[in-house]
Amino acid sequence: MTTILDPTDERVPIERTPAARPDRLTGVIGLLDISKPRGNVLLDELEALLGDRFPGVEIKRYRKPTFAKPCPDDLRGRIRSECSFVVEALAD
Repeated sequence: MTTILDPTDERVPIERTPAARPDRLTGVIGLLDISKPRGNVLLDELEALLGDRFPGVEIKRYRKPTFAKPCPDDLRGRIRSECSFVVEALAD
């Protein structure tokens, strides 16, 4: 069983079901740095691990201008149009 925690509002927890996992990882993986300190360090390591484990998958990097605001619409659109999967990095 997988437990997903939603940090946006702990007063009223929402139960969520994980998305179905594909049989294979294909396409483009987007790595989104939200501009928190050391997020790039986490994504550097993740990019290396994914590259070793899934050599046929393309990895693209993205960066929000600031962690204090939502991702700009144009950046979200680019990620959505260019990627099959996305990993958002939070770090401090």
